[in-house]
Amino acid sequence: MNNRLLPAVLALVVGLVAGFLLYPMFAGGGEETAPAVAASDDADPNAEPEPLPVVENRSTLDLVRARGYVRCGVSQGLPGFSNPNDSGDWSGIDVDVCRAVAAAVFGDADKSRYTPLSAKERFTALQSGEIDVLTRNTTWSLTRDTALGLDFVGVNYYDGQGFMVRKELGVKSVMELDGAVVCTNTGTTTELNVADFFRTNGLAYSIVAFEKSDEVVAAYDAGRCDAFTTDASGLYSERLKLADLNDHVVLPEIISKEPLGPAVRQGDDQWADIVRWSLFAMVEAEELGVTSKNAGEMRNTQNPAIRRLLGTEGAFGQNLGIPNDWAYKIITEVGNYGESFERGVGENTPLGIPRGLNALWKDGGLQYSPPIR
Repeated sequence: MNNRLLPAVLALVVGLVAGFLLYPMFAGGGEETAPAVAASDDADPNAEPEPLPVVENRSTLDLVRARGYVRCGVSQGLPGFSNPNDSGDWSGIDVDVCRAVAAAVFGDADKSRYTPLSAKERFTALQSGEIDVLTRNTTWSLTRDTALGLDFVGVNYYDGQGFMVRKELGVKSVMELDGAVVCTNTGTTTELNVADFFRTNGLAYSIVAFEKSDEVVAAYDAGRCDAFTTDASGLYSERLKLADLNDHVVLPEIISKEPLGPAVRQGDDQWADIVRWSLFAMVEAEELGVTSKNAGEMRNTQNPAIRRLLGTEGAFGQNLGIPNDWAYKIITEVGNYGESFERGVGENTPLGIPRGLNALWKDGGLQYSPPIR
């Protein structure tokens, strides 16, 4: 075995074992189910244990190049984030992160493939090598970052848990939900956040929980509960599935922090850097005013920061192990962060989400890229 890769393989094996053991405790991320895993009473004590997934001991970049495309894990259909159209073409801000990585590596954003994953499946798919990067609305938490054999490399959407109610109830605040029946996914951090919030504020409530997101939406739409709770972005997205979205309102309070971002397998620093800087390049481009439409013209500017970003000065692609025009390809094929946000979830989309925390730092938000230099 290549000695350089030995630490990565060991880290991966440890991560896989830890992931299988800890998953029931930490599944969720604010949006989907985390079913408990129960031991079978009639299991054969002499049966051979199930083998762990085998991961090739080559770097992810080498594997991706040999395959000819990037494999990304996405949601099973969350409009604005990762959702297929009738032709099977995926779009959304999570999909754009995957396309950005493909553009950086191949100079072609279309060299990307998507694997729909449930909350239960997502971490195992990454750990086992079924996918190269998880670009599925997933909350970055300490446990997930340190105990599951994976690394989060950035935040492409700052979110928080919210509540949606019917307008006819006349409720204007979560504090008016005393005694409410709340629909959510079972076994998630979302469910735990509700328990913490209502107990802290001395409010009575009861939970109606379901395994799948579509089951939660159906129950809420059928009037089985007074409120529906999940990530605020998820509420805006799931509202599109209701019989009449105009009959419902998302309440203003946010009761938790849910930083959503891409994750990679632990132990492959080069691949982590490529994914991380692909996202940062989109943010940096917005800050510098470089768009998908003017990037070509901008290559002739004398602004050194723009020249470094677009690869006309410096050798930053070489340091990442990819072509020097990697960021130029991302911007021309995918767009900067603001273009991606407005196209996927912005105020002129059906979701109609304002930038808020996802505005650039200079505009009062949290989106910030370290300097490219």
